Amino acid sequence: MALTACTNGMEKDIDALYGKMSQPERIAQLCSMYMDDLFDSDGRLDDEACRRLIPNGMGHFSQYASQKPLPADVLRDRVAAVQKWLMDNTPNGIPALFHEEVLSGINTLDATVYPQQIGQAGSFNTELAELKTRQTGQGMRRMGGILSLSPMVDVCRTPGFNRLEESYGEDGYLSAAMGTAFVKGLQQGDLKKGVGACSKHYLGYGGGGDADEKELMEEILLPHETMIRLAGSRALMPGYHSVHGTNCVGNKEILTDILRGYLGFDGMVVSDYTAVGQLLGRGAAQKAATAINAGNDVDFPTGDNYKLLADALEKGLVAEESFERAVKDVLRYKFRAGLFDKDAYLYAEGHIGLDSQEERRTAYDIAAQSVVLLENDGILPLKKDCKIFLTGPNAASMWAMCGDYSFPAMTYFWKHTDIGSENPHIVSLLEGMKSRGTAVSYSRGCDWTEDIETKYNETGDPRAWEYQLLHRKVDSGEKADRAEALKMAAGADVIIAAMGENVMLCGENRDRRGLRLPGSQEQYVRELIATGKPVVLVMFGGRAQVIGDLADACAAVIQAWYPGEEGGNAVADILYGNVSPSAKLSVSYPDVEINEPVCYNYSLEPDPRIRWPFGYGLSYTTFEYSDLKLDAKSVKTTCGSVGLEFTVRNTGKVKSDEIVQLYLSPADEGQNIRPIQLQGFARVSLEPGESRTVHADVFTDQFGYYSDWGWNIAPGTFTLKIGASSADIRLKSDVTLTGRPVRKKLRDNYFSKWSL
Repeated sequence: MALTACTNGMEKDIDALYGKMSQPERIAQLCSMYMDDLFDSDGRLDDEACRRLIPNGMGHFSQYASQKPLPADVLRDRVAAVQKWLMDNTPNGIPALFHEEVLSGINTLDATVYPQQIGQAGSFNTELAELKTRQTGQGMRRMGGILSLSPMVDVCRTPGFNRLEESYGEDGYLSAAMGTAFVKGLQQGDLKKGVGACSKHYLGYGGGGDADEKELMEEILLPHETMIRLAGSRALMPGYHSVHGTNCVGNKEILTDILRGYLGFDGMVVSDYTAVGQLLGRGAAQKAATAINAGNDVDFPTGDNYKLLADALEKGLVAEESFERAVKDVLRYKFRAGLFDKDAYLYAEGHIGLDSQEERRTAYDIAAQSVVLLENDGILPLKKDCKIFLTGPNAASMWAMCGDYSFPAMTYFWKHTDIGSENPHIVSLLEGMKSRGTAVSYSRGCDWTEDIETKYNETGDPRAWEYQLLHRKVDSGEKADRAEALKMAAGADVIIAAMGENVMLCGENRDRRGLRLPGSQEQYVRELIATGKPVVLVMFGGRAQVIGDLADACAAVIQAWYPGEEGGNAVADILYGNVSPSAKLSVSYPDVEINEPVCYNYSLEPDPRIRWPFGYGLSYTTFEYSDLKLDAKSVKTTCGSVGLEFTVRNTGKVKSDEIVQLYLSPADEGQNIRPIQLQGFARVSLEPGESRTVHADVFTDQFGYYSDWGWNIAPGTFTLKIGASSADIRLKSDVTLTGRPVRKKLRDNYFSKWSL
């Protein structure tokens, strides 16, 4: 079936196709299923199953690449078989959208496992973020994937949120910049050759849904807004949570008034898995009606509620215009993705190789730029002739590297299956250190935890409410002999303690009792310190770990997050000084347990509960900032931008990158903006003694604020601050906006523009 999908004719083609479709065909476009249900035990497409399950077509196929550990070629061939059957055997021959998770690479066997987003955010490197997803999109499109359910751009401000690892942290600007780069790389500027992104979890999952209107519209909405308006993201997923007392998937305020009305979104809204079924109502038809009337188009993962839309329509529960909108939103997405083009690019021919050397190099580069050095008394980098003892539950384990929504983690959690560390090869810290040619002794010393710490909560995806799913520990497969380890530690020059979380201690619906190191890890580290030997604490996981006075007792502290398949090599290179650490924190790192939202931008006064502030991170060198100059001290509100420049110099003896950060604060009382707010950043690579002049253009839109469905730029005086972190401001200068107040519906410019 070939229809013209040009911009001018697309809406006419959509109307024409919709007019030819029966009601069962239309409803099928709003539903999804699992591809495996159409194949027999020998892996052949079952014609009888197809005629029984998809006689009127199917809109979507859920997580098609992660249900079984199958090679990419097999998955591609299965997609091809299903698409051909749909086009040859259904009334209007409409192809389906096959979707998958791509948060840290394609969620499938053999695919590259990139670092988790919370770590990547600390790189402040949007170019690498875009490169990562370009590689991901190219691989997934070749194997038949059209749509991703990524990225997660929730602005997460509660330190203990179990899905914080999937986010870019606590700041709306940083999350928007990284999320927009994610979309640009994945979609490649054209849904016909790239893979579509999906902005999630809209709006305010992870705590932001409780924010006041100003915070919600200015900061929590910001990543979704830039992904849609700047990068062309055409799919969006509401969260499981509620906003203003109404569940997001059935919330007209956020799906119709804000998303479609305020932002002008004309894409496709898809439910989180089983979210429609969680709506209040007396039955599936009522729940389907609530969701579709509010603005949700598609029911994932199996359309259990939307299958009953015929009943809901007959009873008058669903507005006809809502039903038509939903079907046309799906069809529009398929036109944009090129599914109706005569020479549609649905999948590639020939062998599909995943995890190429280029992809592994990108994974390494991101990991090396994601690891944050928090403390260092001079022990790092390690001396080449020192005797090193490596210990801890994350020292020799792949689970130190793999975050949630990677294929190894998803398979272990959902399928109870450990696929091992070879598909792809995941480098442990022990392997990375040994491969550097240095003598390293090793003993595990302690396990992650002696007791099951995962709390059973009925929140989020109800498929994860199963007691047996949550109530288990990861089996390391090796003995933890504390006595042996402490004896070996006493004979070393330096102890590297690799601690933290794993797949069962952090992730979707996996809450713990707190943020201290799990199990007896903290006690074990104290026993290591008691040997009198310097201890370098390396923490892996998806959240900040509260370590209190351990930070003072250790010779160095590193937060490595979940650094992906090349994490062992990247952390080893940082320990040995082959790479200088450069990452900065994308969250405020707590010193005590905090169970409420925190953010650096709430106040200029230091929060005594925070150990290390947003934007903080040490290096093996030092940097000097100087000579801040503004193009003008006064600009009109209608001017467009103000330019600034300053100089950064590497004053140490090691080549390194410095992440320079631009913050904005009000200088006048009564200005309707945050006390301090990130408004730009740049990575500056400098040789020892080298200086570089950095230029930035800051747009007047960035001085503005939201109110009453509009963006406002008010005259007044503001302070532009250049810092090494949110709490380490090195340079600052005032600028005054003059002239009349400006009001517009939406911002024209979101990000400052930088040049080196």
